[in-house]
Amino acid sequence: MQQNSNRAGLIFLGLCLLLGLSALGYLLDNAALQVKSFERSVNVKGLAEREYPADVVIWPIQFSVASNQLADLYAALEQQSGEIREFLTSNGVDESEITQGAPAITDKSAQQYGGNMRAEFRYTATQAVTVYSENIPEIRQLMSKLSQLGKRGIVLEGGYQAQAEYLFTRLNDIKPAMIEEATTKAREVAQKFARDSESQLGKIKRASQGQFSIRDRDRNNPHIKMVRVVSTVEYYLSD
Repeated sequence: MQQNSNRAGLIFLGLCLLLGLSALGYLLDNAALQVKSFERSVNVKGLAEREYPADVVIWPIQFSVASNQLADLYAALEQQSGEIREFLTSNGVDESEITQGAPAITDKSAQQYGGNMRAEFRYTATQAVTVYSENIPEIRQLMSKLSQLGKRGIVLEGGYQAQAEYLFTRLNDIKPAMIEEATTKAREVAQKFARDSESQLGKIKRASQGQFSIRDRDRNNPHIKMVRVVSTVEYYLSD
């Protein structure tokens, strides 16, 4: 009789344990489904792109001279660099905006490797007078008058090293507004996705900001810059 009672108690305990484990499994499965549903998300990008004028111009005026006498070569460099500086200051460029680089001198006799061909001038030199200015409209207008130096007998060099460079240095001033614009556009895309999928847009799960890029608007307008940034945002979705 005692054994039957103990056996019945064990069976009852086993049934209770089985029911408890089943209920726990159901609760865990339900919780997992809820978590899975809560973790639905959408990843979107927002672009902000604006056009700004450059605020600094770097304009190198590169010229060359030649002579058979080194002393005459240096005298010509000094004279012509002085004429360039006078041309700039007389057209409104401040003296503090003008710098002058060291000349690069080539001795052609030291570069000859046999043969009877001799260069007309033994020494040649190139030098640059550079303008660093924030007065971009005035400097661009002055660039169109550069032929006046040629009329004075100054040989101007072309090529990549003689090209003007335009800079946009106010990026920190516009960053907050552009990041806000990119983030707003990303949210608009996420809201459209949520409507199309009959979901509710939730909080931000994670967000990242891309690198700002600054480039010329086009090859003919290097003084106008396009500033661009992309924000990537992931939002939670719910039914």
